[in-house]
Order: sequence, then C-alpha cells, then structure tokens
Amino acid sequence: MLQQFERFEARRGDVRLNARAGGTGEPLLLLHGHPQTHAMWHRVAPQLAEHFTVVAMDLRGYGDSSRPPAGEGSVNYSKREMALDAVEVMRSRGYERFKVLAHDRGARVAHRLAANHPQRVERLVLLDIAPTLAMYEQTSRAFATAYWHWFFLVQPPPLPEALIESDPARYVRSVMGKRHAGLGAFAPEALAEYERCIAIDGSAPAICADYRASAGIDLEHDRADVAAGRRLAQPLLALWGEHGVVGQCFDVLALWRERALQATGKALPCGHYIAEEAPHALLAEAIPFLKEKHT
Repeated sequence: MLQQFERFEARRGDVRLNARAGGTGEPLLLLHGHPQTHAMWHRVAPQLAEHFTVVAMDLRGYGDSSRPPAGEGSVNYSKREMALDAVEVMRSRGYERFKVLAHDRGARVAHRLAANHPQRVERLVLLDIAPTLAMYEQTSRAFATAYWHWFFLVQPPPLPEALIESDPARYVRSVMGKRHAGLGAFAPEALAEYERCIAIDGSAPAICADYRASAGIDLEHDRADVAAGRRLAQPLLALWGEHGVVGQCFDVLALWRERALQATGKALPCGHYIAEEAPHALLAEAIPFLKEKHT
C-alpha cells in the first residue's frame, strides 16, 4: 500500500528499517500501532503529504523491518531503542528535526523519542494512548478485560509465541476485530498486509518482546522521568476515540498534562483505530496543530 510513496530502507547496526516517504514541506514522521504496519496510514498519508514531507516507517519487529533478538529483559525492544531507530530513519533522509504523528505502540515510541531527544521532535500528536506507566498503575478489570493482549503477550516464553504462531491471521483478527468498529473498519488490502507481516518468521517473538519491554524496562525509564520531574517540552496533542477503551478507562488529557508542559486534546467520534475509522476527523485536528510554529 501507499505505492505512490517512495520505499526506502535505513539501517541501524544490524537492524533494517523499512519505510516510505513522499510529499513536500516540513518533515513529519508517522509511527504505527500493534499489530499493524505503516500501511495503517493509507487513508491519511496522501492528504498529509500535501502539507508535509511524510515518512512512514515500520517499527522493528513489525512490517518489513527486522526482527532482532529480544536481548536480556527485552532491552532490544525498549521504546528507547525503538526511538533511536526513528532518529536514524529520519537522519537517513537528512532530517535532524521533525514533527511526529503516532498511534498506539508507535505513540509510546514517540513519547520516549520526544523525552530522550527533545532537540529532534518539534511537536507531536499521540493517538489513543495514555502514558504507559499510568495505564499499568491504574489498570482496572474493564481495561484488563478489553486489553487482554497486554497481559497475554508478557507471559514467559514460549506460550504466547506458540499460540500466535499457530494461526497468526487469527491473532490479528482477534485483537483488531473485537474493538468498537470491528473488522469492517479496515480496507481489505490493509488487513491482508497486517496478516502477511505477522506471518513473517520471528514476528511473534518480536511482538512479545515489545510488550514485555513495556511492562519492564520501559516502566523503569518512565519512573526515572517522573522521579526527576522531567516533562515533555514539545507541544503535544492527544486524540482518543470516544468509543475506545483508553478514553473510557482513563482521563487521557489529565494524564498527559502530568507528563507534558503543553498538552491539549479531545475525543474523536470513533474507536481505537482513529486513522482508519475517522480519517477526516483526524486530519481536521492534526494538520492545523502540526502546522503551528513552536514558540
């Protein structure tokens, strides 16, 4: 998908990072969620490319990017490492400073990217997440039931990996199809792309490592930020689905205002998969915000 965008690869050590780029204007990095790929932006990227030079990458472990070994404590899938991947992808195109629009897991990478590399990120839009630490500390029965995969994927290997690998497409459809809009929210070619990529060898261990890192080393990094009183300095726009679990279980904007100096946000009329369920509403909020100048 997004065939009108140029495909390219960047490398960071042994990790190969797949991406596409297109458009004109200031650089804008797009980071996807789980269990998806950069294809999730297909309903908004062409319009964004009318205003920005868009770079849509596959996170390590997803899409057509590499699936490196997890390492001790899943350190290789920490959001700190994944943020460095994003820096390298943008640097490979000559962009030292850029804006970010990110969803779900990609938004957690974007949070760490903005925290650790404030000189790189000008402003950011985060879709349908609250801060990871807050979500774990304030988990309720309703959240744990709806976001069962958070707690399934962090179980010790090899059980989660084996169950996913037994039928990868069923896993994708189970996670995505049980949300507000069901599988009907997704273009058939997009869903086929998500199913193709999760069937690539090494996907299940990589996905589990991503979530194990979020429940381990990523929380250490978040707690260190909170203890030191560090908050994001960039303007942040948080958008969430009014029919989504995150907005129903957490005070999203209040939580981001605890972690960022300049946070605004609102609910949009959709569920979790904002870019695919409500692309026009997303564009109406994101483009004006992203085009503002940081003062």
